[in-house]
Amino acid sequence: MLNRVDALSQALSSIHMTGAIFFDVECALPWAFAVPEVGEAAHLLAPGTERIVNFHLVTDGAATVRVPGSAELRVTAGDVVVLPHDSPHTVCGERFLTVVESSIPVAEVLSGQPRTLRLGGDGSGTHIICGFFGCERLAERSFLAGLPPVFAVNLRIDDAGLWLENSVRHLLVEARSRRPGTAALLSKMAQVLFVETLRRYMNDLPAGAVGWLAGARDPLVGGALSLLHRDPACAWTLAKLAREAGASRSVLGERFMELLGEAPLTYLARWRLQLAARLLETTSKTALQIALDVGYGSESTFNRAFKREYGIPPAKYRRRHRGRAAAGRRAGRDFGQWH
Repeated sequence: MLNRVDALSQALSSIHMTGAIFFDVECALPWAFAVPEVGEAAHLLAPGTERIVNFHLVTDGAATVRVPGSAELRVTAGDVVVLPHDSPHTVCGERFLTVVESSIPVAEVLSGQPRTLRLGGDGSGTHIICGFFGCERLAERSFLAGLPPVFAVNLRIDDAGLWLENSVRHLLVEARSRRPGTAALLSKMAQVLFVETLRRYMNDLPAGAVGWLAGARDPLVGGALSLLHRDPACAWTLAKLAREAGASRSVLGERFMELLGEAPLTYLARWRLQLAARLLETTSKTALQIALDVGYGSESTFNRAFKREYGIPPAKYRRRHRGRAAAGRRAGRDFGQWH
């Protein structure tokens, strides 16, 4: 049976990570800054970016993170704060500070080089490395599914975390030199940081937790998820999946439903259609080729399933996406002309 690391690895390997950028924020009390929803500016980070994960690594001092509708989160040095759903939020030095005088220029940051922002007065200091990590929207159906609007993990509890924090700090200093290859290194380091926070968050989930990461942690459901993500085009049946995962059909079905809220083959059907949508967006393959690639036996069956999920047939979906992509590229060029 496959273990939980395999389940997470399989999901991560099936989703394109598009890019990342870090920048320094040096703060002195009293200070606060706001980070708006990135939304339409996501494509400025890198081509193909559809979803943004925002994170803050506190290297010195302390901060309070506020997300509308969530309890405020107090973090200290060594904590990584992750906002997996592009939630607008405020970061401040004092718990009860209500006036926000500074705002992160998100569009400038996403389209530019790493930079340093200095905020606040002359009180005690806090140093935060902020970052934006880009990926495809497919992530919403796997490792981003079920995550809270904000969470934090600490890197300073072991040597691996300390190494990671020091590496991020070193690369940010390196980025200011603009040496060749630095942008690629920053992107890879952001991926490492993100994966490590997911692993730590998953390991710390309480008993009884539900959601995709809870499923990936579960030996049985995690094994089944690994199989589905490794070979989504396979002619899976519940019996075959249960046999390879090492359980009965009823046990697997019940456990899958308990943790993910849907049956294994329902999960598979949605995942196949999301993979098909990506192929429609990024390739010139015919609908029949895509249907076969993701596990459908005929184009007509695929077309009906796709229309049920997305409300329009594959050909119209492709035309609509290409129109939006062209508009996004024009917006990016216009932004570059004016900034």
